[in-house]
Amino acid sequence: MRALLIDAVRSTPAVRDVPSPVAPAGGVVVEVHATGLCRSDWHAWAGHDDIAFPHVPGHELAGIVAEVGEGVERWRVGDRVTVPFVCGCGRCDWCLAGDAQVCPAQQQPGFTHWGSFAERVALHAADANLVRVPDGVDAATAAALGCRFATAYRALVARARVRSGEWVAVVGAGGVGLSAVMIARALDARVVAVDRNPAALELAASLGAEATVLADGRDVPTEVAAITDGGAHVAVDAVGSEQTASDAVLGLRRRGRHVQIGLLPPVDGHPRVPMDRVIAWELDVLGSHGMAAADYPGMLALIERGVLEPQRLIERTVSLEEAATLLPGFDRSSAAGVTMIDPRR
Repeated sequence: MRALLIDAVRSTPAVRDVPSPVAPAGGVVVEVHATGLCRSDWHAWAGHDDIAFPHVPGHELAGIVAEVGEGVERWRVGDRVTVPFVCGCGRCDWCLAGDAQVCPAQQQPGFTHWGSFAERVALHAADANLVRVPDGVDAATAAALGCRFATAYRALVARARVRSGEWVAVVGAGGVGLSAVMIARALDARVVAVDRNPAALELAASLGAEATVLADGRDVPTEVAAITDGGAHVAVDAVGSEQTASDAVLGLRRRGRHVQIGLLPPVDGHPRVPMDRVIAWELDVLGSHGMAAADYPGMLALIERGVLEPQRLIERTVSLEEAATLLPGFDRSSAAGVTMIDPRR
């Protein structure tokens, strides 16, 4: 099969022919019809994750089951499926409680093993992790759920527990940030979006952001506090940097809730965040790491009803070759919205 390979940290990605995967016991092989290009894939390329080389990235995907491994009961060849980017073991206490996103023995396509920037991908513990794609949802929309949209959904619904009328400050209007804007509006919250890209802020406004702040060197927390009359109730760092995390925390009102979604690589040992403000204002700092397959039905029901429209976030669809060119510079991308890859192109 054709796949996008990385041979070493920050090496030039290349599309090459490699052996097709074989379905593991309890798992499946999926023919990939759509897979998202995400900032997390850039983190893997940049060496911020412990991965083995050569490596095939890609963790947001949808497609058709092409091969079924021994012991799989729920799935057949030809089934349309997607999968969370965290695949639990299906047996531990966390998985059995519906919290596979924190499974100690988790597998992550594109990180712990070869991922979906390829014509086919192997997935583990299929009965516990695969999600059936409804007939009315296309592959690109389903793939967009796997990381950014599902992560934002769980972050706001299950972690921050956003309530009607609250202000939500979303720092970063990329794929996960725009997902958070859309979801917060569906929860009847008020949204202020922050980004350095004017086009991304325009898209955030079209998705329901009531106010926007251009992060062009100005004092973002002060502007957010002015817009929200004292600070947001909930803040989301959808980028993952010391600056964006600090802006999100410092833009909160007293007793506010901060959700860290963007990966935050350490600088000189550990990332620095304003913990003095966290203590003095009794802020809640919450992590959010994807969403388990068990929680997908509620989100998919909202998509089928048209309450949530993740397909509006898809800006472009590219080939594997185009993705190989885009990946090294993805942290500097000015694209507004989600970039989707179709490995069949």
